[in-house]
Amino acid sequence: MAFDIDMIKKVYDTMAERVDKARELTGKPLTLSEKILYAHLWDGTPNKAFVRGKDYVDFAPDRIACQDATAQMALLQFMQAGKSKVAVPTTVHCDHLIQAKQGAAKDLKRANETSNEVFDFLGSVSNKYGIGFWKPGAGIIHQVVLENYAFPGGMMIGTDSHTVNAGGLGMVAIGVGGADAVDVMAGMAWELKFPKLIGVKLTGKLNGWTSAKDVILKVAGILTVKGGTGAIIEYFGEGAKNLSCTGKGTICNMGAEVGATTSTFGYDDSMERYLRATDRSEVADAANGIREYLTGDDEVYANPEQYFDQVIEINLDELKPHLNGPFTPDLATPVGELGEKAAKNDWPIKVDWGLIGSCTNSSYEDLTRAASIAKQAVDKKIKAKSDFGINPGSEQIRYTAERDGILKIFEDLDATIFTNACGPCIGQWDRSDLKGEEKNTIVHSFNRNFSKRADGNPNTHAFVGSPEMVAAIAISGRLDFNPMTDTLINEDGEEVRLDEPAGIELPPQGFAVEDAGYVEPLIDGSGVEVSVSPSSERLQLLTPFKPIDNQIKGAKLLIKAFGKCTTDHISMAGPWLRYRGHLDNISNNMLIGAVNAFGKKTNFVKNQLTGEYGGVPDVARAYKAADVYSVVVGDHNYGEGSSREHAAMEPRHLGVAAVIVKSFARIHETNLKKQGMLGLTFVNESDYDLIQEDDTFNFLDLDQFAPEKPLNVEVVHADGSKDVIVLNHTYNDSQIAWFKEGSALNLIKKENAL
Repeated sequence: MAFDIDMIKKVYDTMAERVDKARELTGKPLTLSEKILYAHLWDGTPNKAFVRGKDYVDFAPDRIACQDATAQMALLQFMQAGKSKVAVPTTVHCDHLIQAKQGAAKDLKRANETSNEVFDFLGSVSNKYGIGFWKPGAGIIHQVVLENYAFPGGMMIGTDSHTVNAGGLGMVAIGVGGADAVDVMAGMAWELKFPKLIGVKLTGKLNGWTSAKDVILKVAGILTVKGGTGAIIEYFGEGAKNLSCTGKGTICNMGAEVGATTSTFGYDDSMERYLRATDRSEVADAANGIREYLTGDDEVYANPEQYFDQVIEINLDELKPHLNGPFTPDLATPVGELGEKAAKNDWPIKVDWGLIGSCTNSSYEDLTRAASIAKQAVDKKIKAKSDFGINPGSEQIRYTAERDGILKIFEDLDATIFTNACGPCIGQWDRSDLKGEEKNTIVHSFNRNFSKRADGNPNTHAFVGSPEMVAAIAISGRLDFNPMTDTLINEDGEEVRLDEPAGIELPPQGFAVEDAGYVEPLIDGSGVEVSVSPSSERLQLLTPFKPIDNQIKGAKLLIKAFGKCTTDHISMAGPWLRYRGHLDNISNNMLIGAVNAFGKKTNFVKNQLTGEYGGVPDVARAYKAADVYSVVVGDHNYGEGSSREHAAMEPRHLGVAAVIVKSFARIHETNLKKQGMLGLTFVNESDYDLIQEDDTFNFLDLDQFAPEKPLNVEVVHADGSKDVIVLNHTYNDSQIAWFKEGSALNLIKKENAL
């Protein structure tokens, strides 16, 4: 069935007029990204042209998606907004709180027992406020969205950085923090700086062992983890049209790893095929009616250098399979070169696990391509040298794959079929084969491979590849195995070679499912009661933040983060997911993964009030108890990775007034602003080196906080010497109002009370 078809038709009814007006105002042909952005302005029909990378613009997204870990805080905030129902179609998907351990049935049963309080809370809040609810086991949020909600030309936001997956169906889909989602749920505009545009021209056609995943692995190597910041990546060309819809989704999904605002593709035949296969012919028919408005203008794609801020060209005929890693998703290496690189860097060659799935690669096509390799291993009597774990993307995928015999192929190779959930990709993995912090290697088809992410072990070297390449590497048990040239010895002592993978884009018998796991909300949820026990360890009603003083004096350095500091370092996932609905409890993980520049240890910082050392949350709580603000200092791309707003709410809760860094990842900077904090950047990056362990910060002109006006901060060192550093910010008038009110939510409540 097609959800929200009336809303989709309404978007299409106004799209042509708005896009035509935008063309007139800009005086040029438009990219697909620009068409969607101008068609979703909060004020309706465009009345001015916007400057990329400069103008803040109010948008009206069509829908919202939340996963269970982030939905808790988002909905706790929405409950304070004073609204009886969400203003736009919204869904909650229970996919993060299911730990992979023994297999789907046992793991799901255990999750329903250990997290029933949270699931019940999310279900009741969804019922009360008109939110669609997808039960535990229904599937991974982004695969479920692609199968049910994404539509060409639409705009959606989601409380997960991989919301961008929906670009595979031609959307502008953007990951945000929960506070942003609350704005839209409450019927308010959503603000975004008008993005820059990166065009990726794809020529040729994928062949052999190369897959759609290799496109984004290659792009990640080109752009690095911050090269897409502030930009939408738009893919086009004959090569793009030759990709499947779910292949496009894979590419868009991992665009989050280069910092891109989102990624997207123009509407084409593969998207139409996918819409019809997933029982949404009505959407396909409506899209066909405005087909030319759902892709970039011909002139744009013919002369991309004139219309994009940056252009990358990739010939799919020549693209090689890649494995990216370890420890960062942009360390790109063609498979044939990995052995030499591993030896040079002392990466473990033996591969212990091959993991297939996640929101990036868990479609029917993905499973069939990996299964084609697994079947060869069975048929050619090759015993897999590594353990296998499989996470289907949704119950619809799992049911269909089981019906078609695909899952049995993996089981014949002794693979464990985990629940339709995120599992190891987000650290929800009870890995029993390793103890302590042994150095080891795993390969997976996920999107991120930060230190500790999959299993909590800092010495697990994780490499990212396509499902079929993961299968081949895991079967061989060696990181340096190249299936295009190397052979394996089977159980009969024969030398055999794996043939090229073969996948099936869409199931020939169609998709099937008995219970997809969807729960429709009540039309009138006013009678639904949402209760949270005051003694709960998992859930805690929120107390509004008090505004930070505009005269910050005597603030103490909490930590000077050294090197990469992602949201995983700031607020770890894994076992900490259980506290995502309890701000005070989860704040006990604040910055415990960040490396302190002084001593190069994690979770070990100086308490300037006592002179003693302790954990970061403990020292922060001591400062807060003494009514002393604290400051966090960081390096480049601070806060990259997941959209989790807990990485901003925890410092806010524990008394951090300002985060000062060389540069921010987009979502994290916005999250800090939303929570009424100061997110600032060094005008001179070398000033990072001036910060010493015992520093105190005095903000000299915060009472004059204004857009485009730098702030001056006096840094007082232990010996009495001082440095005045100049800090930039990107706050506009509305965002300064959030700071003055204590948070964006405080401002929403104030406006709703009028």
